[in-house]
Amino acid sequence: MKPHDMGTLFEQCSGAATIVRLDRPFDIAPSGGDTYTVAQLAELVLDAAGWLSEAGVRPGDRVAVVKRNHWDYDLLACAVVRLGAVPALLSGHLPGDTLETLVKRLDPALVVTDGEVSAPRVLRIDEFTASRPPSPHRRRDDDPLIINHTSGTTGVPKLVVHTTRTIIDRLARPESVRWPVIGTRRDDVMGNASSYAHGRTFCWTASALCLAPREIVLLSDASSAARVFGAHPPTVLEALPSAYVRWRPLAAGPDNPFHAVRRFVSTYDAMHPPVIRTMLHASRRRRPLWMQGWGQTETGPLSFRFLTRSTAHTTRDLGRPMPGMARLRVVDPQTLDPVPRGTAGLVFARTRARCAGYVGEQDRWDAKADGPWWNTGDLGVVSRTGVVTLLDREVDTVAGLSCLAVEDTVEDRLPDVQECVLLAASGKKPIPVVVTDTELDLVEWRLAVADLPPLAEPVVLRWDDVPRTGTGKVRRLELLARLVGAAETNGSGRWT
Repeated sequence: MKPHDMGTLFEQCSGAATIVRLDRPFDIAPSGGDTYTVAQLAELVLDAAGWLSEAGVRPGDRVAVVKRNHWDYDLLACAVVRLGAVPALLSGHLPGDTLETLVKRLDPALVVTDGEVSAPRVLRIDEFTASRPPSPHRRRDDDPLIINHTSGTTGVPKLVVHTTRTIIDRLARPESVRWPVIGTRRDDVMGNASSYAHGRTFCWTASALCLAPREIVLLSDASSAARVFGAHPPTVLEALPSAYVRWRPLAAGPDNPFHAVRRFVSTYDAMHPPVIRTMLHASRRRRPLWMQGWGQTETGPLSFRFLTRSTAHTTRDLGRPMPGMARLRVVDPQTLDPVPRGTAGLVFARTRARCAGYVGEQDRWDAKADGPWWNTGDLGVVSRTGVVTLLDREVDTVAGLSCLAVEDTVEDRLPDVQECVLLAASGKKPIPVVVTDTELDLVEWRLAVADLPPLAEPVVLRWDDVPRTGTGKVRRLELLARLVGAAETNGSGRWT
């Protein structure tokens, strides 16, 4: 089966034998337990649609959802879609002032929340009452389907509008194919540990249900991995980069729950090689694969690469564009004129899955669109054979080096470093922020960076001391401002 109508997705898939397991009960069904059939999930979506309908949600309305992280974000989204309204999923991890700004831009007819949100009409999740919904409302393929926000590493996130055509027909449908070797099988256990307010999981939900694996195991918190994956080991696993980073000690320990994984998937952010190697070696499969995807909320995946134990030495090579789905070109950051293959510059993408716009910031969207091309805001190189290598975000650029490459090198050479974040401070040497649970040996540090370009003295922080987005990405500008008193970088930041 191929996904199309997200409002009736769970109903259409209700005959599947898939068992869905959670690390904790849904927030909309706290007494419902942690195990569901797809048919039971379909009933929950219907109940939610009835509840929202009784609250006054009508076709064309925007409905904001703001809550703790859990997969019921996507169940609520499908319930809203069933009514002909447009779900706007906002992470409960957003700072209060940012959330207020986004809610004002959305001007939603209703806000569904488990927190404190200032809006004219608020419906609390703990007031959920099952009700029968009206018949499904059909919408045109190019009408707004869902609104998700970008990660927000450099400020207030953008509110990205996708349609059925862009996010379902052109992204989820290809994923729902049972590709040989790399595809999902009926006997697979699909694991996911993500930030469910983001567009990636909405797309994943559509394809995962249609693939009908034996089990789907979902974590609302990466710290549940030992308990839940230990009891139900995944064979296909997708998780946030930050989750994989936190799992390294678990993967290398005696209670490793990743032993059955044959395919790992990562999206959202650049992955550093030591993390990938640790996870691949945690699998007891003969030839486990790591699928590294690169893309954006606005475009979906643009390129991908498969890594093995023997090739996981660098991840800046992000493979080639998705066949038949995306094209890439590189332009001069100043003139925006195309540059020859092999020359570094701003990466532009062309894809039929490009979003329909930004809510409340159409001028910002227009500034990044160049006809059918899209300015990713990333600096990179496209080789003569079409392979894309990522260097940095344009806003984070440092002349003469790649911050991402330096981060890779530091993490390779210093195994106790959980994460290295190189901050591009305007007029200063790049500042390395070293995230570790141990003390940093400065003698080892100086040996590790001796052959690298000049860096400032390292700043040592614990994981929880670093400001992060709901997807675990570092809020680099906020961190820079904390350390030096200003968030000024070398880049222009025009395309963040």
